[in-house]
Amino acid sequence: MFNDLDSTLARLLLDAPSSELPQLRNADISFQTPDFSFTPAQDTVDLFLYEVKENRELRDPTPVDERVGTGFVRHAAPLRIDCSYIATTWGAGAAGPARVAAEHRLLGQALIWLSRFPTIPDRYLQGVLTSPLRSYPLPTMVAQVDPNQHAGDFWTAMGIAPRPAFYLVVTTELPLGPPDEGPLVTTADADYLQAGQPASREEWISFGGQVRDAGGAPVPGSSVRLDPTGRLETTDADGHFRFDKVSAGGYTLRARAPGHPDVSRAIEVPEPSGEYDVQFP
Repeated sequence: MFNDLDSTLARLLLDAPSSELPQLRNADISFQTPDFSFTPAQDTVDLFLYEVKENRELRDPTPVDERVGTGFVRHAAPLRIDCSYIATTWGAGAAGPARVAAEHRLLGQALIWLSRFPTIPDRYLQGVLTSPLRSYPLPTMVAQVDPNQHAGDFWTAMGIAPRPAFYLVVTTELPLGPPDEGPLVTTADADYLQAGQPASREEWISFGGQVRDAGGAPVPGSSVRLDPTGRLETTDADGHFRFDKVSAGGYTLRARAPGHPDVSRAIEVPEPSGEYDVQFP
């Protein structure tokens, strides 16, 4: 994941407009440790990943369900991870004040460009970061805080004199463990106990399906009614719908969409086939 984040940041930086930020557009992008042995052969923006930690404020504990055929794959809620980089610039081909000026100019252009992206646009994402299961955009913080409380110690550890730098923090997602596979129906039992009364058990079921046209393509924006309850849901962009907390028994699904004849289907909840799709004729 971290190498895909590096590739994403490199792609973003190299997309800087040449007319406005020419030095950044022509610079090399590095992720090496900026120690005494780091001597790039051309002007370089170096993003050193020095800290990785969980962002508990942004973590959503809700599992992610992915529809696969007539079943589902449930993925544990991913960790939200803050990846902290220190950004430095390194000039080549000049010396003395001219080199310092070139490095400062390149640092300013990198800061200007990265500050334009409160979240990283999807067009720059690479590798696992393009997963359709990703639930949030990748937020960034550019030069807003100094997460390193002892910057002097950092440069001492690198074995070089302190350099001008800014900090970049990108929050990404880290999947946890293998997914759970099973039918699309989930059943939960709840026990209720009142003083002086025996415990009673209530069973409810959640299920979902997809509305498709005669050719098998999903139909987003369809209205799906569950009779005799009268409950109504609207399909999402992939034609999926879902009903929660339904009692076991026989029902009828009725689907309606512009340009299609109304269609109905009798179902049992839970459905033995584990499939609740509705298709327009």
